[in-house]
Amino acid sequence: MQKEIEQAIILRNNGMKKQSNELLLQLVEKYPNNANILYQCGWSFDVLGEETKAVPYYKKAIELGLPKDEMEGALIGLGSTYRALGDYKKSKQVFMQGMELFPNNKAIQVFYAITLYNLSEHSKATELLLDVILETTDDKQILAYEKALRFYSNHLDEVWK
Repeated sequence: MQKEIEQAIILRNNGMKKQSNELLLQLVEKYPNNANILYQCGWSFDVLGEETKAVPYYKKAIELGLPKDEMEGALIGLGSTYRALGDYKKSKQVFMQGMELFPNNKAIQVFYAITLYNLSEHSKATELLLDVILETTDDKQILAYEKALRFYSNHLDEVWK
């Protein structure tokens, strides 16, 4: 089974997305409660642009439980898939769960900020993106203004006269 999963990943990485998806669907039939296979299958539908089909695989994989790295990926996959489908409220819920479970995962925070933008929560989205930039950059020109950027991230709509 593990060799077949690895083969499906190799196929996907080599641009053979449909073949990867077909192999994963066969594995799901054999092992319907294997969270890793379900996660990979959801991912395979995502890369095929078939987001609606990806959702149930991601959901079941998350419900069954995954190791840390795969859980982070599955939450990003499900949250971004909901966002791509226009279901912003579900996307927000998934990303909030992801941030609770993995508070240091900056990718989850960035995808969450995109969802906040879609929900017209522009100030919150921008604040979060500024925080992520300031926590992850080593750009000297940005860091020279770190204090000001941190202040403004919480005061985006204020005007001083």
